[in-house]
Amino acid sequence: MKLHELKPAEGSVHRKKRVGRGPGSGTGKTAGRGFKGQKSRSGVAINGYEGGQMPLYQRLPKRGFNKPNRKRFAVVNLGILQKFIDAGKIDAGGAVTEDALVASGLVRRKLDGVRVLAKGELTTAVKLEVTGASKAAIEAVEKAGGSLKVSAPRAEETAEAAE
Repeated sequence: MKLHELKPAEGSVHRKKRVGRGPGSGTGKTAGRGFKGQKSRSGVAINGYEGGQMPLYQRLPKRGFNKPNRKRFAVVNLGILQKFIDAGKIDAGGAVTEDALVASGLVRRKLDGVRVLAKGELTTAVKLEVTGASKAAIEAVEKAGGSLKVSAPRAEETAEAAE
């Protein structure tokens, strides 16, 4: 096959419909828009308008609530942490802080903090200092011989303390 032999698939390319080009074209004069009215004019977009009927987006039930001041955490799984330690991108000898995780490239940005989750397996003893961690992650780090220090109180812990 040569470059000049290339053709699009049969029926995939259509000629552009040129409206308003005389009565012989079939779409002349009103250009398929009918007579008068708002929709026959240019520059009109009535998105979601259903001709006086209640629009679909208003008929559907609204559920849930989006907390405007919710905290977003950068998530680190133990398996990926182990991969970075094996690759030598993270030094497991000293304390591994959030800044060290960002510097290694494991976390792009801290957001409201870094949260460690227990997905994957950790075999190296590592001393972690992060904003949050799941109970399973804390157990997995301690099982590997390391320690995990949570610097900021989690929402569950503050709720339990209030009771």
